[in-house]
Amino acid sequence: MQYLAKAGVPFQIVPGITAAAGVTAYAGIPLTHRDYAQSVLFITGHCRPDGEALDWSTRARGRQTLAIYMGTVKAVEISQQLIAHGRAPDTPVAVISRGTRADQSVKIGTLAQLETLAHQAPTLALLVIGEVVALHHQLAWFGLQAQETGQTGRSPLVNLA
Repeated sequence: MQYLAKAGVPFQIVPGITAAAGVTAYAGIPLTHRDYAQSVLFITGHCRPDGEALDWSTRARGRQTLAIYMGTVKAVEISQQLIAHGRAPDTPVAVISRGTRADQSVKIGTLAQLETLAHQAPTLALLVIGEVVALHHQLAWFGLQAQETGQTGRSPLVNLA
């Protein structure tokens, strides 16, 4: 938007939902859940080289979900810093690529395995870190419906939105 505005190019914004909300819903991962996480932080995986250092202690707090955009390149640093600042190495994580598409990829593991999961995932993945990820195995409706109905895309059996 800044580039277009500066260049004098007319544009229009069409509001929608953040990718983290849509992608995690399709992966069967709620961003918050009263038993697991009362807050969610939406953060970028890349900071400006000349920017302030991240406050890892805030990001490492338990009972919150981290939704990290563009974090696969920094997966090693992210997992090391979160563990060094108190997040348990066995904290559940998901690496979700091509979210909401028929070829969606969801890699599930632990914070200690984040580097490996990130390397296995197609690029432009969303990292989800927190206890809510454990619900994926129970709530992963998208892939199951496609398998059960023989479809490769969305199956409109029940819309809970």
